[in-house]
Amino acid sequence: MTDQTSLELDGPVPGTVADAQRILRSLPRWFGVDSALLRYAQDTQRFPTFWAAERGCAIAFMTLREHFPASWEVHCMAVQADARAKGVGRQLHRHAEHWLLAQGARHLQVKTVAAGHASPEYAETRAFYTALGYAELEVFAGLWRPGLPVLQMIKVLHGGP
Repeated sequence: MTDQTSLELDGPVPGTVADAQRILRSLPRWFGVDSALLRYAQDTQRFPTFWAAERGCAIAFMTLREHFPASWEVHCMAVQADARAKGVGRQLHRHAEHWLLAQGARHLQVKTVAAGHASPEYAETRAFYTALGYAELEVFAGLWRPGLPVLQMIKVLHGGP
């Protein structure tokens, strides 16, 4: 189990593409398309990126994308397979939320695979975001590709200035 006192949170800072690739490759059921995986890893260099590490080794990251000053999106979030379900993602998300509030953000959205697609992995993803306070907003039937329904979820950020 991850020792929460030893978890190091940082960001937004660019990380290494290699760390992002390593984390993503540990999750083939979520990030099994190599071209997308490589894009997500590269995006850690262009979007605000938050990192969680243990003993100096990155075990999770989250990239955010600004649509408007008050409206942002979780572009990619991944927790290394052996660190999942231990609170790492929740703490990393909370860290990023504090930063967003300081920037004046008020809304945070995420897109994931909708329930219309049979996938236990994405059922876990939806449950994770629901537990963080996200609400289902809309399903897009062909946003990413035909036959893959995309669920948009949104969270109102509270606190800050």
